[in-house]
Amino acid sequence: MSIISIKNLTYQYPTSEEDVLRDISVEFESGKFYAVIGANGAGKTSLCNAIRGFIPHFYNGELQGDVLIEGRDIREWELGELSTKIGYVFQNPFTQISGVKDTVFDEISFGLENLGVEESEIRSRVADIIQLLEIGHLQEKNPFELSGGQKQRVALASIIVMEPEILVIDEPTSQLDPQSTEAIFSIIELMQKKGKTIILVEHKIELIAEYADYIIVMKDGKAVLQGNADDVLSNEQAIELGCALPQYALFGIEMKENGMDLGTIPLTEKKAISAVQHLLEKRRVTS
Repeated sequence: MSIISIKNLTYQYPTSEEDVLRDISVEFESGKFYAVIGANGAGKTSLCNAIRGFIPHFYNGELQGDVLIEGRDIREWELGELSTKIGYVFQNPFTQISGVKDTVFDEISFGLENLGVEESEIRSRVADIIQLLEIGHLQEKNPFELSGGQKQRVALASIIVMEPEILVIDEPTSQLDPQSTEAIFSIIELMQKKGKTIILVEHKIELIAEYADYIIVMKDGKAVLQGNADDVLSNEQAIELGCALPQYALFGIEMKENGMDLGTIPLTEKKAISAVQHLLEKRRVTS
């Protein structure tokens, strides 16, 4: 059974004259890493808002179709209930910092305090997350004195410590340098290995190719292409839909067009090197 099931979802914001989501049907299985990609304005963030219950509970508007979390209609959930099950990480980490705590340790504790968790358990869980994410050197610093990458790691920690089953993450690396971006993806990968369901909105296609299991391509409010990462990110139709393909997939397609079929369309550097070595060995044996 899917942990999230979306069937024929159509939605219009109260102030909008057009649907921002149009007849979307997607199934999310527990423990998988889903990437939602597409041009700006494609409906990616609106889809995330539907998954976390802000549509329809906060934004209201006109919702048609079904969004089921663990088989239960999103309309039947309270936002407070959903917040313990679905963690949401914003694009800008500044908006996720509470502004009422003076240290990173206390900032990460804030959500648990609001849930009324006992102090001893809070301190234990926060200490575990700080160790897991390797941010011990930040724990006594003021959150507002951190770099963008450090703030995003703290924002992730403040959500992960709540132990949600599902993480919805909206473009977490858009303002980060390559080193900080790699650190964020390492944390996300770590969460998937711990059994969390990841739903990530992201533009950095090379990293999506390396980490994601399943791709959903959005355009004009529709899920116009979806499937396993290997299938979608080697499909030239994705380019026509306004999405980039990984550079190694483009290399594989070009090789095939020039009569040097690698036998596969590689998505990552490692897979591309392996495919080229296999082709060279095959030609050596047959020559």
